[in-house]
Amino acid sequence: MIELHATIPEGINFSDLQLSRDAEDGAVVFAMEPIEAICEASGLDIEEIVDGPEPTICVLIAAWYELHLQRGGEPDPVQEDFLEEARLELERGFGFTYPPGHA
Repeated sequence: MIELHATIPEGINFSDLQLSRDAEDGAVVFAMEPIEAICEASGLDIEEIVDGPEPTICVLIAAWYELHLQRGGEPDPVQEDFLEEARLELERGFGFTYPPGHA
């Protein structure tokens, strides 16, 4: 289990990630500025979070999203789609993926 402690700076919102899916390969695309602000406020190495041997960017985004919802934030359709896709892969195995927007 990965444990990550991060601080979300005041004025940084989940919607600032501007989550979307790449139309060609379905990869999740997001703005780096909020991630950079979180890493700076938390004393985390952004290179390690994003490109390290065990990148934790997805863990960071998922934990932030959970906190966002707990605080009454609106559901994000891209993150919800991604979470459903991950749930189905865990449930049924990793042998398939859905086209973007079809989890």
